[in-house]
Amino acid sequence: QARLEEFGGGSVQAGGSLRLVCAASGNTVSLNCMGWFRQFPGKEREGVATIDSVGTPKYAESVRGRFVISKDHAKKSVYLQMNNLQPEDTAVYYCAANLANTYCRGLNRVYFGSWGQGAQVTVSS
Repeated sequence: QARLEEFGGGSVQAGGSLRLVCAASGNTVSLNCMGWFRQFPGKEREGVATIDSVGTPKYAESVRGRFVISKDHAKKSVYLQMNNLQPEDTAVYYCAANLANTYCRGLNRVYFGSWGQGAQVTVSS
């Protein structure tokens, strides 16, 4: 398994921005599909965005146009820039890695086997 650690969660007012950072061990970022997921209280974890080994992003419809996923191979990090945040974006956000594939199969959590500890994002109205 890869070691993943998230940074950058916090509280912001509606319309504000936050950037999440996922620091990964080894060559995880360069070689594998990486993803961001979020979990609302009492709900299953849902996919937010993925990025494959060559940098191709995919987004959930709910965040398309507001969130941007990117990565830096040299820093072994994946980022989630979240703009125009709304109260419904309040959740725990998780970084994830699919160590079996260089491409991303989709936003389903079943494709991802390594997870970070999560970062709380709270958006107030």
